Amino acid sequence: MVGIFAGLTGAVVVVVLFYFTAWAKDPAPAIKVDATPIVRDAKAVTSFAPVVKKAAPSVVNIYSTQIVHLRRYRDPFNNDPFFRQFFGDPSGQGNGNQTGRTRREQSLGSGIIISPDGYILTANHVVEGMDEIQVAIPNSKQQYTAKVVGADPPTDVAVLKIDATGLPAVTLGESDQLEVGDVVLAIGNPFGVGQSVTMGIVSALGRKVDDPDQGYSIQDFIQTDAAVNPGNSGGALVDSQGRLIGINTMIKSSSMGSEGIGFAVPINLARSVMDRLISGGRVSRGYIGIRMQDVDADLAQQFKLPSQNGVLVDDVLPGTPAEKAGIKSGDAIIEFNGKKVDDENILQLAIYQCAPGSDATVKLIRDGAARTLTVKLAEFPVEVAQVKTVQPAPASTNADAFDGLDGVTVAALDRQARLGLSAPARLQGAVITSVNPSSNAAEAGLQRADVILEINHQLVSDTDTFAKLKQQAGGKRILVRIWRRDGDDDGTRWLTVDNAKK
Repeated sequence: MVGIFAGLTGAVVVVVLFYFTAWAKDPAPAIKVDATPIVRDAKAVTSFAPVVKKAAPSVVNIYSTQIVHLRRYRDPFNNDPFFRQFFGDPSGQGNGNQTGRTRREQSLGSGIIISPDGYILTANHVVEGMDEIQVAIPNSKQQYTAKVVGADPPTDVAVLKIDATGLPAVTLGESDQLEVGDVVLAIGNPFGVGQSVTMGIVSALGRKVDDPDQGYSIQDFIQTDAAVNPGNSGGALVDSQGRLIGINTMIKSSSMGSEGIGFAVPINLARSVMDRLISGGRVSRGYIGIRMQDVDADLAQQFKLPSQNGVLVDDVLPGTPAEKAGIKSGDAIIEFNGKKVDDENILQLAIYQCAPGSDATVKLIRDGAARTLTVKLAEFPVEVAQVKTVQPAPASTNADAFDGLDGVTVAALDRQARLGLSAPARLQGAVITSVNPSSNAAEAGLQRADVILEINHQLVSDTDTFAKLKQQAGGKRILVRIWRRDGDDDGTRWLTVDNAKK
């Protein structure tokens, strides 16, 4: 299965710059908000026509145009199978080279009027890189040229402005009040056939989409089975009272069409981004400077945690707010600013939504005891890339599997090895030269070129220390801390290895 933006493509590079336009500061829009909870014990209705009549006039069609200079023709859109599926090869020339020409690339999407004076919310990928953006108002022959007030790629949110007044603005709802099972309607312009409405329910909340093509992004998606297709991107997801609760942005599909798994950016997150884009043209985010991983049952036991809820700190980057606050590798963060932390995505969102320079309270567990620290957040640096999640190797089916770390051979982390791994000078440990594929170590996820830093909380300074600690390791599980380079990225991680033969 692949993640595909509902209107355009589905890829973001690992490092994304927060960018903004050169337009002067815009006045704050007049927004209508209705946070009244939904009445969930009401009788079933036979028609949603009144809801559609209320919300649909606020959903616009967006036609974007990019001028492609064909001095050397290499169409990045046409190289994407998603575009070839729906738009074909616009050049008629395959992937050959052409010179001395330009071509107009056109795409379509949707948007939502959020104020009578012309502010429009849409998905960033609908308008990103486009030279001209036209907005068509439903049930009207009027079409306007729009400017981009600001855009935020990590949340896939963009704000447009058209020169108009008296527009039918949508009423914003409260996405934090949503529950799985709530009825929702998706309104947009799928496949360019014209405004269409589909109905479904909220299938899940707080979704993070694992996609190999995605890099740094901020995800807290509403998942819905309301049909969403190409052209729906930037369109409205409304509740049963016609209030905007999300911006449709992505589908999960193997056929490039709706398969009942669509995703929308919650309106609370989109509104927070929108307010900062309108007031300052950019979005600044909090940063504390840690690498982290989710907690499984084995790690919870090894670190004396009461449950699997929380995030384990893999590494604390030097000179960062986390280091200054006293956060250490091996700490398990269970609360951030009074909000419970169940997993890595929740903590990332909580940090990103804090203003740089503000103080945050961090509740953590260290050596089985709870502590509360205060950290002063910095601004998220654009050069910091998201650490890729390391997936453990598949379980071995060999009945003669090695116990503990017996299947691992190591060598000294000498100058040559350090250069080959591009390992930092501060790193001390033993580098793995091979892992028997039938070993418990391989099953746990240890790999060749990993550097073993700790065994059961004891430092590995060289190969002799590794051999000594390996022999001393007792108990059912061995806790191992490693450093790993993954492409252009690197970081530490905790793994647990079965210490008994199968």
